[in-house]
Amino acid sequence: MNTSVFEQRREALKRELKARELPALLVSHAANRYYLSGFELHDPQCNECVGWLVVTADGDDYLFTDSRYTDAARKVWPEENLYIYSSKKQAEVCAFLEGKGVTSMGFEPKALHLFDYDKLCEFVTLTSTENVVESLRIIKDADEIRRMEESIRLNHDLFDYIEDQLVPGRTELEISWEVEKFFREHGAEGMAFPSIVGVGPNAALPHAIPGETKIRENELVLIDTGCRFMDYNSDQTRTFWVGDNPSDRFKKTMDLVRAAQQAAIDIIKPGLSYSEAYLASYAVFEKAGVEAMFTHGLGHGVGLETHEPPSLGRVSQGILKPGMIVTVEPGLYDPAWGGIRWEYEVLVTEDGCRVL
Repeated sequence: MNTSVFEQRREALKRELKARELPALLVSHAANRYYLSGFELHDPQCNECVGWLVVTADGDDYLFTDSRYTDAARKVWPEENLYIYSSKKQAEVCAFLEGKGVTSMGFEPKALHLFDYDKLCEFVTLTSTENVVESLRIIKDADEIRRMEESIRLNHDLFDYIEDQLVPGRTELEISWEVEKFFREHGAEGMAFPSIVGVGPNAALPHAIPGETKIRENELVLIDTGCRFMDYNSDQTRTFWVGDNPSDRFKKTMDLVRAAQQAAIDIIKPGLSYSEAYLASYAVFEKAGVEAMFTHGLGHGVGLETHEPPSLGRVSQGILKPGMIVTVEPGLYDPAWGGIRWEYEVLVTEDGCRVL
C-alpha cells in the first residue's frame, strides 16, 4: 500500500482522538497497528508483541519496536520517529514519549498485557478505550474492497475444487489439509483461521476441529474456511452432501438455511440495525419451529481480521453503513444428526448490498 494511505488513516484517527478528548492512543492491537502504519500485521504469538504505535491528537506519531524488526520498521516509518527499545521496554517508551510531551494516552485493553499495563502506569496516565481504531476500520475503502474480493474469489475457487475431494474414506483431517494446500498453492499468504471440517454429527459443532472421522456415503460434510490474501481475509462456509441422492432432511434443512440467509440479504442496506438483520433470519427459523437449533449470531465483520466489528446478533447495537463487509451465515444444528451452515460475505452498498 502507498504510505499516504496510512497517513490518511492516522489523520482520521487524530480527528477521532480529538472528538474523544484523548491526547494520544497507544496502539497495541496488531491489526490496528498495521492499518495505521503498514508495519507487521501479526504478532509472533499471543504473549509476544512486535511493537507499539503511538498516535497523538496534535503532533507526531511514533513507532516502537525491538532490534529484530529494525529494518522492517525503517521501510515504513521515518527514522526520527522510530524508537528501538531493549529489555526495559515500558520505561524506555515512556521516557521517550515524555521527552515529546506525551504523558497521558488511551490504550487498547483487549491487546495490552496486564504486565505491560502495570509497568506503563508507573510512568504515564492510561485511559481505557474500546474500538477507537476499529470504528475507522469498519468502513472499507476501495482498495480494501478490491483486496477482499480477491481473497473471496480464491475462497470460491477452493470450494469448486474441494467438492470433488469429498469421497468416502477420506478423513476430516485429510480434507482440512487439502484446503490448506490449495490456498497456499494458489497464492494465499496463510489461513484466515484453522479450517472447520465436520462429517455428519460433527457438523453440529459450529467450531468443529477436524479429526479422524471418515467421510461416508450418503452423509453431509460441513466446511468453514478462509484464506489471507493481499493481507485481507475471506471466510465462507458450505455444506455438501456426499452421494447422488441427498436425504429429505438434508434438502429441507438446506432450504430453510438458504431462505433464512436470503431473508437477511434482502433487507441489508444502510440504516438497517445489526439486530434487524439477525431477526430477519431468525424469523424464518421461528416460523418453521426450528429456531432453537440456530445457536449463534447471524454474522460478523471481516477484513484484516477474520472476526472484527460489526457483530450481527440479537442484542447488537449499531446500524449498517456503506463500505461495511459482513458475513451472513445462519445455521441449524442437531447433535444427533449434524448441521448445515451456508455463508456469504456481503458488501453494504449505497442502496442495498452485494454478495461478494
